[in-house]
Amino acid sequence: MTKTIALVDDDQNILTSVSMALEAEGFKVDTYTDGAEALNGLSGKPVDLAVLDIKMPRMDGMELLENIRRKSKLPVIFLTSKDDEVDEVLGLRMGADDYITKPFSQRLLIERINAILRRADASDSNTEVMKRGDLTLDSVRHLCIWQDKEVTLTVTEFLLLQALARNPGHVKNRDQLIDAAYGEHIYVDDRTIDSHIKRVRKKFRARDPEFNHVETLYGVGYRYKGE
Repeated sequence: MTKTIALVDDDQNILTSVSMALEAEGFKVDTYTDGAEALNGLSGKPVDLAVLDIKMPRMDGMELLENIRRKSKLPVIFLTSKDDEVDEVLGLRMGADDYITKPFSQRLLIERINAILRRADASDSNTEVMKRGDLTLDSVRHLCIWQDKEVTLTVTEFLLLQALARNPGHVKNRDQLIDAAYGEHIYVDDRTIDSHIKRVRKKFRARDPEFNHVETLYGVGYRYKGE
């Protein structure tokens, strides 16, 4: 069945180019130029996933997400023009599924959309919960728990941690982690993985200052130290 994506952005160039890319992948796309227009449209025309710009006139992405979450668990990816951790944390706590910073790769956005839709489809048929000592990863609900406290991760961060925790003590090099988080056909710089790992550690240490389970093996890669 064809999936429908709502694309909400006040930049007409983004609406046009991203719509064309999504349609080329077989998606149907509904476009909106601001949050108020999108909220009105979505109320009468449900979609399978929404991609929302944060900074928009009339109603921004945060307010739109807040309105969506009152009625729906619709998967949502945020777009933002700057790497603002405050916006990211707030957006994820409000229920966004992932967060992509402009300028972005259209292929990366498509891969993130596919990953989230696969997860949504899987939630009706199976549950995969991984437990490693104090760590619990529920891939269907996209839930990460450390010592009974939730740690809010993006889809990319979740996939990286999952890849490491799946085989504790085994070293994953950066190429393997890129494949796990982005797919085999996406190119990202090695430093992108380092940046994500740094953010994962920061989020865990906000919950547990003693967290040291994601280890760096310089010149080799990373591994998860645990049970």
